Amino acid sequence: MNADEVLAVYRDLDAEGIPVWIDGGWCVDALLGRQTREHADLDIAVAREHARRLKELFARWGYVPRPRQDMTDWSYVVATGGGSAVDVHVFEYDDQGRNTYGIEYPHGALTGTGVIAGQEVRCVRAEWMFRFKTAYPPKDKDLEDVRALGQAYGFEIPATHRQ
Repeated sequence: MNADEVLAVYRDLDAEGIPVWIDGGWCVDALLGRQTREHADLDIAVAREHARRLKELFARWGYVPRPRQDMTDWSYVVATGGGSAVDVHVFEYDDQGRNTYGIEYPHGALTGTGVIAGQEVRCVRAEWMFRFKTAYPPKDKDLEDVRALGQAYGFEIPATHRQ
């Protein structure tokens, strides 16, 4: 997905009263304030209270579920016939900030802001994005993301991601 498509999804959902947080590769780029690579999809986090409406809107906008083996009600992909894909991560916190449903974003992880093509967006905080990106065996794109975040924010890159 390109930056214009990302911002269209972000703005359209915002206009419908559905706040989302940018995650994944686009989050890295938002935190850096510039696009560093191509992105096959857009990862977003959305609160469970908005999940049903989000699905309805994506269906109305021509997005259909893209089946995959690990698909759940809280983690799924929708895509258009034109190739735009959104990886949806649903979460819920209780009154104490504990995760009670879906993707287990640590409390406070969804308090970041970044910039995509001049537009400020909500996203995963830099330190949490770095932790997420270093929590699994890296692909080449992950190594690039980790290096860029480490350089921009002064994070120490673990040995597993220094290749």
